[in-house]
Amino acid sequence: MASIAIDGPAGAGKSTIAKLVAKKMGYIYVDTGALYRAIAHYLVINQIDIENEDALAKACEGISVSIQYEQDVQQVYLNGENVTPFLRTEETGNMASKSSAKAPVRAALLDLQRDMAKEYNVVMDGRDIGTNVLPNAEVKIYLTASSKERANRRYKELLEKGENADFGKIEADIIERDERDMNRDIAPLKQAEDAVLVDSSDMGIDQVVDVIMSVAQNALP
Repeated sequence: MASIAIDGPAGAGKSTIAKLVAKKMGYIYVDTGALYRAIAHYLVINQIDIENEDALAKACEGISVSIQYEQDVQQVYLNGENVTPFLRTEETGNMASKSSAKAPVRAALLDLQRDMAKEYNVVMDGRDIGTNVLPNAEVKIYLTASSKERANRRYKELLEKGENADFGKIEADIIERDERDMNRDIAPLKQAEDAVLVDSSDMGIDQVVDVIMSVAQNALP
């Protein structure tokens, strides 16, 4: 089995790009961010204090997260319930960023991610795929963009949904999330030494996909 690991900060377009690359390659796309968001959703709705390590560990013991593909679309199930529609809220995203730094949460998902890579050819995106989850991945990409460009993308996405959006707050939240992700004690966000850096600030989606496809085709047998 072959693995393509795509890491990078929030809002860099990892999920969009990874889905397209997986489709072109005929690989399974694994959205690890969605897995962490599923746990975050559980923590939010059950009002778990993530600073209470015992309470968090106990909560994680009662969480079962799985991925299923229905009509070629990834669906995330939490304790048997499809929670995919609830995973993209700001509250869930912020909780995912905070809770993903906690050891019980990371341990709960590490084996699931690695097992999928053993069973399928995968494109997996996240914060620490190439450095921690799949350190032996055949292809490693570090996908990034400026905080301004990432905030602009999120701003437009919210407006298109008819939601209110404050550009300044969005960019501030992104910068704060970067700081948190890069400086956490467990599996911090960083570029793997053997990863190819792709800055998408001034690139369209198709351009980014072409760059990653070229890297993959040169690296894979």
